[in-house]
Amino acid sequence: MNLTNEKKNEFCVLNIEGRIDTTNFSQFENEINTLLSAGEKNFVFDCSGLNYISSSGLRVFLIAQKKTLSLNGKLHLCNLQPSIKEIFDISGFSSIFKIFDNQEKAIQ
Repeated sequence: MNLTNEKKNEFCVLNIEGRIDTTNFSQFENEINTLLSAGEKNFVFDCSGLNYISSSGLRVFLIAQKKTLSLNGKLHLCNLQPSIKEIFDISGFSSIFKIFDNQEKAIQ
């Protein structure tokens, strides 16, 4: 997994590449916590490079959503691959998150 972030408007855009699974979900969680500690509260998770997510990864997404909402922040997802979108649909996560087709719509 590779994570990069950049500031766009009021959002911290976190670009996720590769897999989020039991071997690396803690790295993903630590990155989010570091950004939250630095004062970020509005996020876009750009999932264009995400090609696999396990239940451990889904749990981190859910925790991030709860933390941002507790700070009156926002967490938007964008560019979900069809297989990832299907996982979000099956798990019911599509109704929990605001999901956008592209990054431009997610940061508006």
